[in-house]
Amino acid sequence: MKKHSIKNERINAEMQRTLSTILREDVKDPRIPLMLSVVSCEVAPDLKTCKAYVSIIGDEQTQADCAAALKSAAGFIRREVAHRLNLRLTPEITYIMDQSIEYGIEMSKKIDEVMEAQNAQAALRDAREAQQSVSEETEE
Repeated sequence: MKKHSIKNERINAEMQRTLSTILREDVKDPRIPLMLSVVSCEVAPDLKTCKAYVSIIGDEQTQADCAAALKSAAGFIRREVAHRLNLRLTPEITYIMDQSIEYGIEMSKKIDEVMEAQNAQAALRDAREAQQSVSEETEE
């Protein structure tokens, strides 16, 4: 099976959906936060390994705790995947912390700050222009 075949893309999507459901509903470890998101999955063409990109919103301690919880629940999660997906082999899942959602939130905040600063400068400039036009009218 090729790496970018339609079949592999469908398996990746189904693995992502299944992992999200399992982590949200079945894993009862309190170290796994509610704000956990499976961003994407890459299943190898031979179906032996899977890289699951997981995003966690929180500090570094929360991310470390979640990584430890995912590692300790790996057997349970793999068994649940085997029950839910009809694959010849059940891939061994490697969790990779993905910072893209957190990075996106940070960039959005920075954009909002820049927009606020630009709006404040525009309002100040408009106020100065209005004041100059009033002072010019009084001089005439």
